[in-house]
Amino acid sequence: MKRKDWVSRLEEIVIMRHGKPAGVLIGFDSEDDWFDHKLETDSRFAARIAKARESLRAGLGVRLEEFDAVIPNKE
Repeated sequence: MKRKDWVSRLEEIVIMRHGKPAGVLIGFDSEDDWFDHKLETDSRFAARIAKARESLRAGLGVRLEEFDAVIPNKE
């Protein structure tokens, strides 16, 4: 087994510097897993989700069933 494959199977590797934790190496099984992790830990993405939820609570959303009637067809 290649080293990179072995590392990707581990959950986390703590990188030490002068005996103190300096970073964490996280292994992912796939690029999709990496992308999911990036979204889950991105504060900007979380802020956009929170803003979208506020808009929905305020009634500013469009139901999927009504989408075609509200958004004009650009054909």
